[in-house]
Amino acid sequence: MKAIVVMFDSLNRGFLGPYNSEVKNTPNFDRLAARTATFDTSYVSSMPCMPARRDFFTGRQSFLHRSWGPLEPFDQCLPELLKDEGVWTHLTTDHHHYFEEGGANYHCKFNSWEFSRGQEGDPWIGAVAAPSIPENTIDFQAGKSPLQIQDWKNRSTVRSDADMPISKTFASGIEFLERNKDEDNWFLQIETFDPHEPFFSLEEHKTSSPSHYDKYDGPIFDWPPYRDVREAPDLVEHARAEYASLVGLCDQKLGKVLDFMDANEMWEDTMLIVWTDHGFLLGEHGSWAKVWTPFYEEVARTPFFVWDPRNRVAGERRNALVQPALDLAPTLLNYFGLDVPDSMQGKNLEDALVLDKPIRETALFGVHGMHVNMADGRHVYMRGPDIESPVYEYTLMPAHMHEPFATEDLGDSMSLVGPLSFTQSCQVLKIPAIRSPYRFDLNNIDLETRYYDLEKDPNQFERLKGDKVEAHLENLLKAALVEAGAPGELFDRLSIDIDLKK
Repeated sequence: MKAIVVMFDSLNRGFLGPYNSEVKNTPNFDRLAARTATFDTSYVSSMPCMPARRDFFTGRQSFLHRSWGPLEPFDQCLPELLKDEGVWTHLTTDHHHYFEEGGANYHCKFNSWEFSRGQEGDPWIGAVAAPSIPENTIDFQAGKSPLQIQDWKNRSTVRSDADMPISKTFASGIEFLERNKDEDNWFLQIETFDPHEPFFSLEEHKTSSPSHYDKYDGPIFDWPPYRDVREAPDLVEHARAEYASLVGLCDQKLGKVLDFMDANEMWEDTMLIVWTDHGFLLGEHGSWAKVWTPFYEEVARTPFFVWDPRNRVAGERRNALVQPALDLAPTLLNYFGLDVPDSMQGKNLEDALVLDKPIRETALFGVHGMHVNMADGRHVYMRGPDIESPVYEYTLMPAHMHEPFATEDLGDSMSLVGPLSFTQSCQVLKIPAIRSPYRFDLNNIDLETRYYDLEKDPNQFERLKGDKVEAHLENLLKAALVEAGAPGELFDRLSIDIDLKK
């Protein structure tokens, strides 16, 4: 058995042809949809980048217990489970968060891996002097940030398409395929940071909106901030055009994989999965980015494509409610004929893929300590927390994105608890989360409880609450939280009455 997973970061499905994009620059995603099942009701799980990857590797949700952090000693991980059973696993990526303190043990689970440097603020180019950043550049932090300075150092190395980190990543993936196309029992993960911000691409890539670029003479603005939109409409349009150009580049690289599969008849015996961790707001709802804002559909509802050579479903749409970050691990283990650990909460996608049969009633998703969201296929329910109520990190690997927990985070207030249902008899540290690892002020974030009826209001303009539908959704949420093993204090934080002793 052979499997290829192509993963993008921050891919807004509204910019893809198979999801009715007005931007017509994704012909290879159109090709992909013709060769796969296209899922229309696919939702995120834990957010953002590394929490989503922990869910993917472990087949279970992390955001109820943990924020951004490394894999835990008790985590049963997809690439390692495959590796231990003789399946060669290979990762090629330009996603630099794998190589920071809060993600540095993920790539180690593969047999082999390759890292292409230079995305975002990856600490790569060691130039002491600050780069010459054009004066008309708008910084995402409203001032020349260290991250942006490093990014411009990295950009200085890009002189052609071949120098782009995404190009190196996909070229490396094709090299793996060239070496191993005639071998059996391998799993390849081709993962790019694009189209994550900054939306940097070369002039040759800016073909998505020629009329826009012909008339635009404003500042460089390819790195939106994580806040509400305060920019003029022409700047918003420019950021969207820059994003669309980068999506077009992603489409070109995806085409390289499809071309290789066509030329080598790999559709006969190779699974192909294409997905993303989450979307991105580009002015919708008056907002930029993700995480600080409610999880609107532009972020939470994701593009997802699956080809399984065993059932050969192609060119068809699927409406079943799925969560790739949870469901891919059990699906891939099943594909390789391996048992699925009891700790995995994800569902094998086979019934949804072949029969469009429901595999779950609800989908939970969110960020640690903020809204707990739930989709049921028609509604999205956002349950806001009492931010004065305690929230904890459950971990044996106390690290955030870039650094370990501070000593004041540890202090006298942490305790040893458990074991929890998924920690393989290990006790864990229970550490008060006294600050957001994403450095957001929860007092300034919209955490109001509400729900949306997507059938009547697909753009989520009308907040609904306080009726029989919300009462029904609250009961569904309660049941989903119990099934997911949510910590007891989370029910208090969400003001949900429950007797966990029953």
